[in-house]
Amino acid sequence: MKMSRLVAFSSSLLLGAALALTGAGVANADSSAAAAVDYVALGDSYSSGVGAGSYDGSSCKRSSRAYPALWAAANSPSSFDFAACSGARTNDVTGGQLGRLNASTDLVSISIGGNDAGFADVMTTCVLQSEATCLNRIATARAYVDSTLPGRLDSVYSAIRSKAPSAQVVVLGYPRFYQLGGSCIAGLSEKERAAINGASDHLNTATAKRAADHGFTFGDVRATFTGHEICSGNSWLHSVNWLNIGESYHPTAAGQSGGYLPVFKSAL
Repeated sequence: MKMSRLVAFSSSLLLGAALALTGAGVANADSSAAAAVDYVALGDSYSSGVGAGSYDGSSCKRSSRAYPALWAAANSPSSFDFAACSGARTNDVTGGQLGRLNASTDLVSISIGGNDAGFADVMTTCVLQSEATCLNRIATARAYVDSTLPGRLDSVYSAIRSKAPSAQVVVLGYPRFYQLGGSCIAGLSEKERAAINGASDHLNTATAKRAADHGFTFGDVRATFTGHEICSGNSWLHSVNWLNIGESYHPTAAGQSGGYLPVFKSAL
């Protein structure tokens, strides 16, 4: 049965760990496990890899340096369908990405919800307008996360399970954007930075709850990005970039490989 593929994947990883104790068979066990997996990567720009460069030329800006592509390149699954797209909202996933799923899909990754909550507008408001206006816009986004986003996430997650009933689903969250008390001496106020971080935490909490209620695994990237936020001096996130505004506040290639990829791998 096709459902046994992911069971075989997990079993092979356990076998690989056991064989490692005797110094034999690890490479063969891991490669055969990954080869049995049909993997589909869904979601928004944090999954497509905006900010990491090396794009595929499509309007979705899928990057070969994004965590789904990095995992697929390292593990050579039997199939890899990269559907994540820059700017995607929940209705874009249900309306345009879920056709990549079927009963044979073993593994699904997704990050979604930030665009629904108005992330881009929050950052634009905070960069261009007053602190009070920024904080009000953040409050509006948080209210949306409380009132509307859970239902939208439920629709996406239910549709994923319906289309891919046997798949392991990993839902990736979002990093905190600023290191408070960091090296930035200009730009947003510390109060604005703290409020933006708090809104990211609020979104992650809501997303993790909905993922858990659907039996999905939530991958929290905040720990891996700690010490690599904007204002840290070693940021894995782009700050505002007036020459390439679309990459602003997105992970760099290092953020994908060092921030997202390890969390995705751990979730498996």
